[in-house]
Amino acid sequence: MARVALVETSTSNDPVIEEIADWVAQMEGGIPNHFRVEMNFPEFFKAKLGATKVLWQLGELNLEEIQHVRIAVSKANGCPYCTAAFCTILNYGLQTDEDYVKEFLSHGTVVVVDERLKQIVIFAVKVNADAKSMTDGDVQALRTIGLTDKGIVQLTHLVSDFASYNRLNLALQTDYDYRDIWRQTAFDWTASPDQPEGDNTRGVRGK
Repeated sequence: MARVALVETSTSNDPVIEEIADWVAQMEGGIPNHFRVEMNFPEFFKAKLGATKVLWQLGELNLEEIQHVRIAVSKANGCPYCTAAFCTILNYGLQTDEDYVKEFLSHGTVVVVDERLKQIVIFAVKVNADAKSMTDGDVQALRTIGLTDKGIVQLTHLVSDFASYNRLNLALQTDYDYRDIWRQTAFDWTASPDQPEGDNTRGVRGK
């Protein structure tokens, strides 16, 4: 159970928050509990999601690449909530085959054929694990696949952005409201009294 109140986004009466909430609902099949947690501090929520939107829309990485990074970073940080959220966007919102999403969730870059995407995810995972260990060669690998300095800065910020959401949802125990298949695949999750089933109708096409 979440450690803070779950506040409906509709209480904000803020068109910016409502616009972002509507977009996420389209991509995920509903408003996530993460947003309801964030609504305890709506002023920051608006600013934070505004920055996330810029990272998603105005850089060099496309939305599919961004979701792969989000999944890889969230799994590495042990966050079932965010991992499921980003799997839902990749599968439901971007209509990526579910079997592929589960394979990527299980095996990471081993299943990625596209070299650009593979290098992007490899860089992101390494930055997340130990930013100080990055080398000139790591950055050059991104230039080799076509990223400019803008894209390199975008990707590095994306890792930090996703990790901050991971920490929030882990620390405040945001109530899980996605399909259980994602946390089962990533973390061998099983239902228990303190971890009830999620919403297994969410992000399923035709429902």
